[in-house]
Amino acid sequence: MPKTSARLLSLLSLLQARRDWPGGLLAQRLNVSARTVRRDVGRLRELGYPVLAFKGPDGGYRLDAGAELPPLLFDDEQAVALAIALQTTTATGAGIEEAAARALNTVRQVMPARLRHRIDALEVTAVERPAHRPSPPAVSSVLMTLSAAVHAHEVLRFGYAADPPPPGGDPTGMTPRRAEPHHVVTWGGRWYLVAWDLDREDWRTFRVDRITPRPPNGPRFTPRELPGGDVAAFVAGRFRGAGGPGDWSCRGEVILDAPAAAVSRYTSDGVVEELGPNRCRLVLGSWSWAGLASAIGRFDADITVVGPPELKDAFARLARRYADAAAGVPPTTGN
Repeated sequence: MPKTSARLLSLLSLLQARRDWPGGLLAQRLNVSARTVRRDVGRLRELGYPVLAFKGPDGGYRLDAGAELPPLLFDDEQAVALAIALQTTTATGAGIEEAAARALNTVRQVMPARLRHRIDALEVTAVERPAHRPSPPAVSSVLMTLSAAVHAHEVLRFGYAADPPPPGGDPTGMTPRRAEPHHVVTWGGRWYLVAWDLDREDWRTFRVDRITPRPPNGPRFTPRELPGGDVAAFVAGRFRGAGGPGDWSCRGEVILDAPAAAVSRYTSDGVVEELGPNRCRLVLGSWSWAGLASAIGRFDADITVVGPPELKDAFARLARRYADAAAGVPPTTGN
């Protein structure tokens, strides 16, 4: 690379790193004269970079926003962050998936080989679901390690922090796990690893913020077929309590003496139909009948159960438990 071109890239990198740069400090960092800095700033302006000059004791420069998008310069961490963001745009529902794919391809083409290989190993799937609470951030190095293992089809060894820790487990709550990694996904604002658990011989979803990789990885494996073949449907089914892809394992219908607008505000995965000013029909699902009855009871409204019978039985069991709790009656087995 010609000396002038290399110096221009260095100057651009410095201008992107902070807002204001005194001219003398820029000359010192680039090991050139103040006159050379002025000439290089002029060259950047000709290339479309809006570099502004500001007055002061020393004078200086600032990279400002412009009317057109000039060529950009990213360091390694910025490039990895950009790749993650572009690959997870499907979770936003903003309709920019095609543009994001083109942007990712453009960024990849100009990357050095060492960084391009890292990006190629970064395979994540975004599963759309609204986040209702903040989640601990996933460490980017862990995400890269998991994605690389998915790409290479290598068995992962890692410690997993259960919440709460299992009885008889590690005092820190960390238990050793071995798994065949298949996908890295986002769900409800959290990162998860979808993998075949070798010790439990079943599919599992692991929260990435609770994973501590324990290198080296194990042997290569032939990927198993994910139930249903669609990772988004599989993860959605798991979080709805199903053994794989599909709907909630328990679904019921009730009539609530409450406005439909008030009920729908707190129902992200149900169907609400207005029946009158203060009456609505609600069809909702859950992982158990007791869980479904409890979810419906939180609306603090009179309830008419349409069906099925299992939901009526669940309301009856909860009614007995609540009545006993209010009367101070100790619980009995099977109540």
